[in-house]
Amino acid sequence: MTELPFARIITGARVEKMPSAMVPARSSIAGRYVQLEPLSADRHATELYAASHGNEEALGIWTYLPFGPWPSLEAYTAALRQQSSSFDRVFYALRPIEGGPVAGQASYLDIHPQDGVIEIGSIWFGSTLRRTRAATEALYLLIRYAMDDLGYRRMQWRCNAENANSRNAARRLGFRFEGIFYRHMIYKGKNRDTAWYSILDEEWPELRTIFEEWLQPVNFNPQGTANVSLSDLMKRRKAR
Repeated sequence: MTELPFARIITGARVEKMPSAMVPARSSIAGRYVQLEPLSADRHATELYAASHGNEEALGIWTYLPFGPWPSLEAYTAALRQQSSSFDRVFYALRPIEGGPVAGQASYLDIHPQDGVIEIGSIWFGSTLRRTRAATEALYLLIRYAMDDLGYRRMQWRCNAENANSRNAARRLGFRFEGIFYRHMIYKGKNRDTAWYSILDEEWPELRTIFEEWLQPVNFNPQGTANVSLSDLMKRRKAR
């Protein structure tokens, strides 16, 4: 994959408005199509385990994540208890507004409130959420909450450089490619080069408008397929 870093104007100018220095609350975030629920092993483990361990396709979720899969529901439940009790990450389970079980997960991580820097990651979608507007809205809601409500200046996205699906998702969501950290970490006994992407606060208002346009119900047919793709809307932005 050939991908050149996007050139931004970087200056050493003094920060005129300091970040809020607030951390994300462990509370539900509701959208039009999906609700993000603070992770609870008691409430979510059984449904999340079924969505992520139920068959060979589901097990593919864990290929590029630094953890998982787990050999049993009991082991998975113990892992979720560790995640929900973490002080440096905030995990959410993703539930479609129309009903049904939770079928995905996402989190805030690498949170630096005083610098206004935050990341979304540990993202996976089960088959009922994958390639749906609910899945896209879940990530939009996380970005919006951090950038609008908490006043963060930088939203990060990092992934295994070999994970083409994650890199495509970052571009589709409007993240700018910044470069690759080679041999950044060891995961599951293997070397990982990490691709870095970001959205800065001055870029966010335009991206917010694009997301809101794409998420409008009028943009979707009765089967839930978008009439205009989010990627096409992002390409128009880059052409300007």
